[in-house]
Amino acid sequence: MSDKRPFNYLFDSVAFNESLKSNKAVVCALSASYISTFAGYPLDSIKSRLQTTKQRVSIPRLALTVYQEEGIVGFYRGLWIPLITISFVRAASFTIYSRTKEYFRDRHWLSRDRILDVSSVGGISGALSGSLISFASAPFELVKVRRQLEYSIAASKGLRLAKAPSTLEAVRDIFRSSGLLGLYTGFRLHFFRDTMGTALYFFEYDGFRYVMGRDYLGEQGATPPWLPVHASLVPFICGSLAGVTSWALIYPLDVVKTKVQQRALAGERRRGILETLHRLIRGPDPSAPKPILRGVARLYQGLGVSALRSVTTHGLLWTFFDFTASYIDGLPGRDVDGSEY
Repeated sequence: MSDKRPFNYLFDSVAFNESLKSNKAVVCALSASYISTFAGYPLDSIKSRLQTTKQRVSIPRLALTVYQEEGIVGFYRGLWIPLITISFVRAASFTIYSRTKEYFRDRHWLSRDRILDVSSVGGISGALSGSLISFASAPFELVKVRRQLEYSIAASKGLRLAKAPSTLEAVRDIFRSSGLLGLYTGFRLHFFRDTMGTALYFFEYDGFRYVMGRDYLGEQGATPPWLPVHASLVPFICGSLAGVTSWALIYPLDVVKTKVQQRALAGERRRGILETLHRLIRGPDPSAPKPILRGVARLYQGLGVSALRSVTTHGLLWTFFDFTASYIDGLPGRDVDGSEY
């Protein structure tokens, strides 16, 4: 007998495949999130700047200004925080979402094969996921906002930055000025936005997937005759639609949150949610209020770039999520009786 032992003696590929299958939601969410977050981050950075600028500016002009003043790096300032944290947050979010759906399915709650039941389970699972995850994601999002708005925050203090501080320096500065709780500045708005936003997102996504041929058990069937697209495009279409529409509904809340956080980070006088919303709509001068429609339009300033980001991010997210899931499902595994297949 040869003394050489097969590689699988040291590395059991079947056991590894089984591990991937048992943690499929985490693996799919992580891998898909890295790609989608990197692709959509420059648009997210422009969105944050549009939300806080006091002057109307077009997206191309703002992008050109960022490039001239900060270079390509300006579009990716603070990327590492969301690239790492958002990926793990999404992994946790998808896991909670998937497990909650399984919990409902095992108990036959809202289990009828109709769009309302399918969407409701997705919405409830999303609300639970968003509310729980917000406690962990809030500090990271605050630091991301701080990094994206470094120059505008410095300008509001009458300073001019020669070089933006690093992420670690930004965290240290927040901690030094406001303590540990300073990392949760604007948390109530963040909690409400994430809970409602995630609920709407998964409610819509599962509803769109049902319309596009996926049954209540999760099996993709034929697409409807009025939209005969290839099945591989369904995740991108449904993810994009869910991302754009759910984000449009909660966008004003995100604008208020960003504005509240910007003022807090700049050390300016704290304003409440209603006061901030009123000033955004009606303007800072009570004696000369702006027209309501013009103020509402300001609330949606930057929505165009945000919608483009949602199409890019969520379309790619679900495309790669489903692609990775299909790949994992096709890996060799082990039957219940222990035999390989």
